[in-house]
Amino acid sequence: MFSHVMVGTNDIERSRRFYNALLGVLGVPEPVQNENKTGQVRLFYRHDGGTFCVSQPINGEPATHANGATIGFRCHSPEQVSQFHDVAVAHGGTSIEEPPGLREGKLGSMYLAYVRDPDGNKLCALFRPK
Repeated sequence: MFSHVMVGTNDIERSRRFYNALLGVLGVPEPVQNENKTGQVRLFYRHDGGTFCVSQPINGEPATHANGATIGFRCHSPEQVSQFHDVAVAHGGTSIEEPPGLREGKLGSMYLAYVRDPDGNKLCALFRPK
């Protein structure tokens, strides 16, 4: 359904350090860096047919996070969800909502962890047992 997801950052090098460590947990290689014609730097993390991008805002205004938005990352085990959470916090992210763990609901059982990146973007690590 999606070709890519892009978030803004006010500090591209801080974001590079954060996302290199965090997405490394999921096996994502280091990003391809691109600078557009007006000088904004963008990082493109490509993995498993998808692309996650981090960009300095093209309009030159400060990056802001979306209220109500969450970007979810698929994990392969509860341990990987916990590692995603812990690596995020160790690299400048903030743990939010409940601690990592199993959630029961109408959509079934899911093992979840929520964090905010250093720019305030809300991220979710999710493992759904079969």
